[in-house]
Amino acid sequence: MDYATLKDLKPSEFEGAADGYQTTSDMAGRARQALERRIAARMRESLEGEAATAAYDQLRNLAENFHYVEVECGLVSTALNALAFDLRAAKKKLDAAIEGAQAEKLTVNADGSVSYPPGGDEVDGKTPKGGKVTGSARAHESGAPIDPGKDANDIADALDRQAGNQHPNPYFSRAIEYADRIAQAVQEATEADERWAPKLRKLKADDDLNVSDKDWIDADKDTAGVRSGAKDYLDHIKHPPEDGSPKENAEWWKGLSQDERDAYIALHPKAVGGMNGLPAVARDEANRTHLDVMRAKYQEELKAIPEEPLVKYKTIPGSGGYPVQVFTDEYAKWYYKYNDRRDHLNAALDGMKAIQERFDETGGKKHIPEAYLLGFDPEKNDGRVIMATGNPDTADHTAVYVPGTKTHIGSIGGDLDRGERLWAESNKLNPNSKVSTITWLGYDAPDAIPDARHDKYAAAAAPHLRQFLDGNRAAHEEASGNHGHTTLIGHSYGSTVIGDATKSHTSYDPHGGALPVDDIFAAGSPGMQVGHASDLGIGSDHVWAMGAGDPWGDDWWVREGGRKAGLGGDGRIPTDPEFGAHIVKSGVEGHGDYWDDETTALRNQAAVITGSYDRVQYYD
Repeated sequence: MDYATLKDLKPSEFEGAADGYQTTSDMAGRARQALERRIAARMRESLEGEAATAAYDQLRNLAENFHYVEVECGLVSTALNALAFDLRAAKKKLDAAIEGAQAEKLTVNADGSVSYPPGGDEVDGKTPKGGKVTGSARAHESGAPIDPGKDANDIADALDRQAGNQHPNPYFSRAIEYADRIAQAVQEATEADERWAPKLRKLKADDDLNVSDKDWIDADKDTAGVRSGAKDYLDHIKHPPEDGSPKENAEWWKGLSQDERDAYIALHPKAVGGMNGLPAVARDEANRTHLDVMRAKYQEELKAIPEEPLVKYKTIPGSGGYPVQVFTDEYAKWYYKYNDRRDHLNAALDGMKAIQERFDETGGKKHIPEAYLLGFDPEKNDGRVIMATGNPDTADHTAVYVPGTKTHIGSIGGDLDRGERLWAESNKLNPNSKVSTITWLGYDAPDAIPDARHDKYAAAAAPHLRQFLDGNRAAHEEASGNHGHTTLIGHSYGSTVIGDATKSHTSYDPHGGALPVDDIFAAGSPGMQVGHASDLGIGSDHVWAMGAGDPWGDDWWVREGGRKAGLGGDGRIPTDPEFGAHIVKSGVEGHGDYWDDETTALRNQAAVITGSYDRVQYYD
């Protein structure tokens, strides 16, 4: 870039183009939502057969195309805004240099050089002549010592500075200073142009109508490229609070402009998606991008794993001469390198499929409202999935369901179904209120019953649950002006997590305090780490418990096993009368039946969720 180009440059034109791309991104997002929430749902509701299935698949592909356009155009918009920011900074320096030069009776020429007039004390009866100088982008401060270790250009710059101090015409040194400032501004603009041009050229899709896994992986690379180039642009935006509370996060987000919010979602989708206190809409948008990228990466990684060797075992002599079977060398090499990772990839992809199916349920036969993906991370041990049915920020009543032992990302589909049933039953009970039900897999649950005897899993999970609940309240207060009504439901070991959460603290709130919920409901609880309902901090009148009816079934064993293992306080579990909770009917037999349709257990949970306490059914 030369002086004339920078002088006439209008950064606002790049910002206008950025606005255009962001408008396109927003339009693609609305089109995607229309396909997912209305068109596709109605098609599934009214049409059946192979042709309908094929048409639905095409709509799903089209929705993914729109999402890809949404993400890529958002990146282009952010890149153009960042370029405009860099160019505006250079242009501002140039304009200031030109204005300063003119104020000191210097002339800036069309090539960026600076002419200075005659001036100074007469020498041999003559006023020192005027002249013209060309600046250097690598100019040193006036009077800086010459360093022999520098290259020739640096030495020349230093000599020019020293010469300016000794020149008989005082305008000479001023002309050099302004010429250098002009050269530096042009150089900064040139560097910005050279940095952004290749990044912008990369922001283009294939010339086909199919968004492949490789396209999403490329989009992730594009994001990293734009993020690295936009450092200065992001630095001028107020950063999120370090280790901030959910309320501080909410205040930070509120203080950003829409362009700044778009930039953060585009460049930091994983971070935004996991930030407690931010609006559900923003977290969902960010997490959907992270979901599509991770699904593409996992599918490509899975494809790259070599086929499992057909011959797994060989027979060798054992002790006492008896033959034993062991892994073949080939299979052992494959097994220890790939087996665990393959299992993790398959489980995570199963979970992502379940999440997508929940998205697809929106507006269907059950009239389930839109889903919001509030947390997603397939890499964290058992995985993290936090998903809402209905917007919790604007709901009158919100339920947060914490699943128990054996839950992981690969099995999350069943727990998402439970969240849907809770919503449907609550909506049926109180159709005039807005309800949101959240499935919270924000921790590593015990993998087996023997592991569930230990409190360590719950203790590790407790601060994360508290942070999420604090964030849920902060986002609700910001959107609705009140905190609404929240019910926290724990199944099995999930109730132990809740108990520990009532006693936990966080880095931003070391003193803890009561959880920001109105009711706590324990189903099939092995113990909540407290001896009485009043110890949960919300008043025993708002603590509810139920167990399954079979006196020797799996639910009884879970509850009594927890008592024996010490998960209850003072040997008490929530279904003990001495615990002090409301013990309500369930009408179910098995440990996993509490969310079956048309059950007393489901109706009782819905009654508490909607604050319809007079509808709760107790034992006679």
